[in-house]
Amino acid sequence: MTWVLILFAALCRALPHPFNVTPVGAIGLFAGAKLPGRIAWAVPLLALLAGDLILGFYDPVVMAGVYLGMGLSALFGRWLLRRQRSLRRFAAAAGGASLTFFLVSNFGVWLASGHGGYPHTWAGLLTCYAMGVPFLWRTLLGDGLYTFVLFGLDALVGASRARAGQRS
Repeated sequence: MTWVLILFAALCRALPHPFNVTPVGAIGLFAGAKLPGRIAWAVPLLALLAGDLILGFYDPVVMAGVYLGMGLSALFGRWLLRRQRSLRRFAAAAGGASLTFFLVSNFGVWLASGHGGYPHTWAGLLTCYAMGVPFLWRTLLGDGLYTFVLFGLDALVGASRARAGQRS
């Protein structure tokens, strides 16, 4: 199942889509909730790597911020969704993962842009974050939508298996 998630996320990143509306963060949440810790954090990172092998690599500092931000999504899944699930917990996990990704990845953009991009000042950092806000909304949309789809499909498969087991 882990490889299916990684391939799904990589393909979704490679296919045309609105910026930042991808399943990678949701897959991190799902992996954190469902897989052992030593594997869960690697799932979104391998999905990003597979996508980058198709799309191409970019500035290593920006990449580090993106990968760290997405890797942390598995922690939100583990902390908030492993033992209990509710609408409030799903919203907190998807929102927390999206906001963390926004903060970490934009910090990487700011660090990498010292030559002609955002100046390495507080004002430059705040401008970098302000310019990233439209992407935050898209990340929230993608994480929320794909979290609903992944956990919803998982619940449907579990219910179907339970019904099949009762008939045996």
